[in-house]
Amino acid sequence: MTVRCTSISRRSVIAAAAGTALAAPLPLRAATYPERPLTILVPFATGGYNDRYARAIAPFVQKHFGQPVVVQNRPGGGTMLGNMFYLQQPDDGYMVMVHSAGPFIPLSVLTRNAQYKVEDFWMINLPSRDATLVACATSKPFTSIGDVITQLKRDPRSVSVGIQPASADLVNLALLMQGHGIDRSRMRVVTYDGGGPARTATMGGHVDIGLVGGEGFLPVKDRIRPLLVFSNEKNEDFPEAPLSTDHAKASGFAPEYVDGSQRGFVVSRRFRDRAPDRYQIMFQAIERATKDPECVAALKAQQLATTWYGAEASNEAYLRSASLMEKYVDLLKQA
Repeated sequence: MTVRCTSISRRSVIAAAAGTALAAPLPLRAATYPERPLTILVPFATGGYNDRYARAIAPFVQKHFGQPVVVQNRPGGGTMLGNMFYLQQPDDGYMVMVHSAGPFIPLSVLTRNAQYKVEDFWMINLPSRDATLVACATSKPFTSIGDVITQLKRDPRSVSVGIQPASADLVNLALLMQGHGIDRSRMRVVTYDGGGPARTATMGGHVDIGLVGGEGFLPVKDRIRPLLVFSNEKNEDFPEAPLSTDHAKASGFAPEYVDGSQRGFVVSRRFRDRAPDRYQIMFQAIERATKDPECVAALKAQQLATTWYGAEASNEAYLRSASLMEKYVDLLKQA
């Protein structure tokens, strides 16, 4: 089902204001936009990659948007609570999301019966393209993914695994365990609502291993031991981590994996279509902020992504991720 986000109260306000400037179509009022602060909504808890990225880039979006920018976290339900909240807001261009759109939006549709569609969201730019990393704290005894697999085969409950529910990381865990013939229903899987809490639990040794996007580990790289990266290409940030494709081939099963988080700025397709002038102003402000040399330097200093892909490439990547999630939806529903 598609969310119907135009409420009766909103229609009433518009009707009551007929004949005034407030009743004019939004594109006709773009000359007065923006007039008030912009909210960046992050549907994850504080401390994760999206939260850090939003707070790092906010001053530069403010500079180019011309109004104050505030960051608001609204975690819960594998991002579904934040997604629903965002879609219920007016289409006036005063809220934008920083999101791991792929795979979290399609996952909420596929596994949580979300009352919206994958196509209800529109990517402005997804600069971060992450890969699932299996890691443990340096204090843990595991020195390789082989150590973990051996222990899990001996006793699936002997290793605690930190992960985000309904995530690409969970699909990759399922594929890895399936390949090794390990019963996931017997494993001790500890779920966290966001990459930040999952990474904190992993590097702090609260779980034995964690599966979470590798980029978020970069600021604490010295506190974790990378064991496996789900990719078919060497990861320049974790060159010592073996590739899941090589591991699968050596272990005798199909080298399958899904892409990790695709993070960045997201709006509703409805806003883009109903208020194209305002959308263009917001788009340009985010593009200028992303390309601002001071912003690039600030993001790089925090090991955050700086690439400008633009809307076309970002939406293509997002929809490709959605297609992959649909392919593996049965694994997710079993988890």
